[in-house]
Amino acid sequence: MGKIKSEINNTYEVIYASDDSFVKVMGISIISLLENNKKHNIRISVLDSEISNQNKRLINKIIDSYENVVLRFVKINNVETELGVRLYLDRGAISQYYRLFIADIFKGYNGRVLYLDCDTVIVDDIQELMTLDLSNNVIAALKDAFSRHYRKNIELKDNDIMFNSGVMLIDLKKWREEDIENRIIVFLKKYKGKVQQGDQGVLNAVLSSKTATLSPKFNLVSIFYDLNYEQILSYRKPVNFYSENEIKVSKKTPIIIHYTSSFYSLRPWEIGCRHKMKAYWNKYKIISPWKMEENSKNKSFVKLIIRVLPFGIVLKMAGFLQQVLRPLFFKVNFLKTKSK
Repeated sequence: MGKIKSEINNTYEVIYASDDSFVKVMGISIISLLENNKKHNIRISVLDSEISNQNKRLINKIIDSYENVVLRFVKINNVETELGVRLYLDRGAISQYYRLFIADIFKGYNGRVLYLDCDTVIVDDIQELMTLDLSNNVIAALKDAFSRHYRKNIELKDNDIMFNSGVMLIDLKKWREEDIENRIIVFLKKYKGKVQQGDQGVLNAVLSSKTATLSPKFNLVSIFYDLNYEQILSYRKPVNFYSENEIKVSKKTPIIIHYTSSFYSLRPWEIGCRHKMKAYWNKYKIISPWKMEENSKNKSFVKLIIRVLPFGIVLKMAGFLQQVLRPLFFKVNFLKTKSK
């Protein structure tokens, strides 16, 4: 499954988490990573949540096409059993919770690890990202566009950083020194597994003050392409966010595109996607084992309605839902479960 070239000095550790339903998306992300980083050694760890043997063979087929990569599937024990709590899945699959135990996954290693969501496409060399100055921080991540109400639900102050956990550069030495894993477990048990935004919410609660801010070019989420800057501010009312120019410059020099779910647009593997950067997805799909596979239909009735309504009305409705109703829902329904 690939050979690490001895003449290359730098080796980068990259980690994904997937279940069987998202293997195609992850596989195309892996292809994009390897196509644009042939001068580096890459070690990929896939946190395996019941991935079928057939899909593992397809991923290994990809790996065999490159000389500078090795891959391992890491089977993780039942997270809920280990924690002793039932986890609320506010976003994504339970496989994403496995990354919370990254120190155990990389026993004996104290370097850096790049975590990537499956729905990312890497369009350039990651060396600049992997060698960033983290100062005294544990991770580097993208500031996310969340209102102050979300912060209150996870014990953060109004101006504290909230980040998107889909691209995280993690310093494992600092992770261990700061006892992050134990702090995560304590937080999850305190809220009995019911945390706003699931695993991302827990990471934000524990790591907000230990997070270096990434340039948006390392995690260009869908909102940057769906909306202009004024619309982003209107929709999300973000606190402590990027300037318009920071986002504009980053879009000219993308490193990682992140096809996050959006209230308005579909994703590249869905029929009818109009994402402005879907060409990158198609570029790597056509050299993947899934090149002949048709895109899937998005069956969301809400999205069908949204597409026929005037955009201004949709933006106001979605904004009220995001800024007020969602955090209020968590406050009313989940914070009352917090352990005393």
